[in-house]
Amino acid sequence: MDVNHRNFHNLLPSLLAAIADAHFVALDLELSGIPGGQINKAKVPGSGSRTDGKPSLQERYEETKSAAEKYQVLQMGITCVGENRQRGVYVVRPYNFFLNPVSDERLHIERVISYQSGAVGFLLSQGFRMEGPYVDGVPYFSRIEEVEARRLEARRRDRAGIANIQIQDGDVATALFMERVRREVDGWKNDLLPMYNFLNIAPVGFEQPEYRGQGLNNFQKALIHQYIRAEHPDLATYSRPGFVQIVAYDKAREDADEQYRNKMFEQRLVRQIGLRWLVEAIHGGDLSRIDEHSLTSPGDAKSDAVVSRFNFVRRQLSGHSTVLVGHNIFLDLIYFYACFFGKLPDRVEEFEHCIHQLFPRIIDTKYLATHGLDGQALARSSLEELDKELSKQPQPTIELHPDHPKYQIATPAHEAGFDSFLTAKALIRLSAMLESSGTYVDESYYTPPEERMAKGTNNLILLDVDGLSEQLQSSSISSRKSRDKSDSITPSTSDSKRSTFSHANSFDLLGDIPSDEDPITLLPRPKKTSFEPPKSNRPKEGEIGKRMPGWDSDFWNVYGNKLRVNGTIEQTCQVGPWPQ
Repeated sequence: MDVNHRNFHNLLPSLLAAIADAHFVALDLELSGIPGGQINKAKVPGSGSRTDGKPSLQERYEETKSAAEKYQVLQMGITCVGENRQRGVYVVRPYNFFLNPVSDERLHIERVISYQSGAVGFLLSQGFRMEGPYVDGVPYFSRIEEVEARRLEARRRDRAGIANIQIQDGDVATALFMERVRREVDGWKNDLLPMYNFLNIAPVGFEQPEYRGQGLNNFQKALIHQYIRAEHPDLATYSRPGFVQIVAYDKAREDADEQYRNKMFEQRLVRQIGLRWLVEAIHGGDLSRIDEHSLTSPGDAKSDAVVSRFNFVRRQLSGHSTVLVGHNIFLDLIYFYACFFGKLPDRVEEFEHCIHQLFPRIIDTKYLATHGLDGQALARSSLEELDKELSKQPQPTIELHPDHPKYQIATPAHEAGFDSFLTAKALIRLSAMLESSGTYVDESYYTPPEERMAKGTNNLILLDVDGLSEQLQSSSISSRKSRDKSDSITPSTSDSKRSTFSHANSFDLLGDIPSDEDPITLLPRPKKTSFEPPKSNRPKEGEIGKRMPGWDSDFWNVYGNKLRVNGTIEQTCQVGPWPQ
């Protein structure tokens, strides 16, 4: 479903309800620029060049942070996935949003908008509408922009903090203007029976029909406000188009005006926060400032039901963080944080902590598809390739919600909504397949302590995947996702010679097997083990492969909160422990 600034406000209740009902939310972003890959040229201190040709995770983070602080999120896609256990299906609701980088000028927040030529060229080649963010974009404010808007508004209203304007020596025109203002104010105050209870200060002849000037400029208005504030505390001033109106000071009226200004400011701010309300909902943040009565039109017969439903959803979301899913999500999370939350920390460890506090459960489908390939050449695991292979699986069953038919036929590659849809499907099918194969079992959870001491703690038990050989033989994967979100890889010599036996699970072989090799002979064999892993978190008999692993399954101790960062020494970013 395409959501724009015209229908966003009306759709907000149903958007929040979809997030509240979601088993998980898949995310994808389209960007105006990405990291340039310069870190791969960095050198090890004291040596001529890197021995492995790869940057550290910290260096990759710094490069991505620099890009995220310069470039914008142009489009965001989310897919809300609901689980209907009664019918045994996953119901998906994909949404696509352009983001408008131009904010309400009355909030006084300026942004520098940057584009990278390569990114623009790529997006255009994919049919991306570059005018979309400005024509259809939904407004947004980050948390830090909201704080700054409030600070600027408070400063504008703090008359005591306004610096005095000094008229420069020799500025005859301004001096004459202020002399006229003084005469008019004094004349009006001294008139015992003034014609009006207000005084308008405007250019000479302003009230005449034939006047064609622009009225007072902002500098002249500021001088009048300053003069009245300093010399006539019994008067109040109001800016009007082209002139300034002066009236007698009335505290009750001033208090009412202040309340009105506060109300209008809050309304503008709530609307400008816009798309961030959805991000706050995924996080489980505060939605109390959304006025539920503003979500319906006056006289709408369904208004009471909408308000009641919205309040229920708001309570449901409060303090409850939804599982967040992405493909190669390390880069997206950095841009996501900069766009909707604020200043990125300098250290990757600090970023991991911040993002884990916001989203305790994060899943990277790239990591699921490449787990066990650390330090080896890039596995063929782009989003399109994953979807192509996983679509051959009949289970689990996935349905598009009837209100979201767009991607039933259309396949707009690199549209954020569509890519989030592919990501959602990939997680459902890939996690179900991996769990049914048993490849997630980690000896560290079940091996007796004495064996763990002797063997180490991170050896995976590799089990065969029944029925997968036919899928492997029919694989014909050849191309990577064009962007694949900043996989800047500089393969080492050993990478190019890695053995197909080095895969941690049989799915990692998809697309790697030459057509003249028998896939069955290339499957990794299970390790011998003398223990049986517990059955409590495994699917029941007859349900294997039909459902995703539950969030309390040991499966996610292996795959959850780990982000693939190809091309770095560490290969993985661990954002925190998986909550139990």
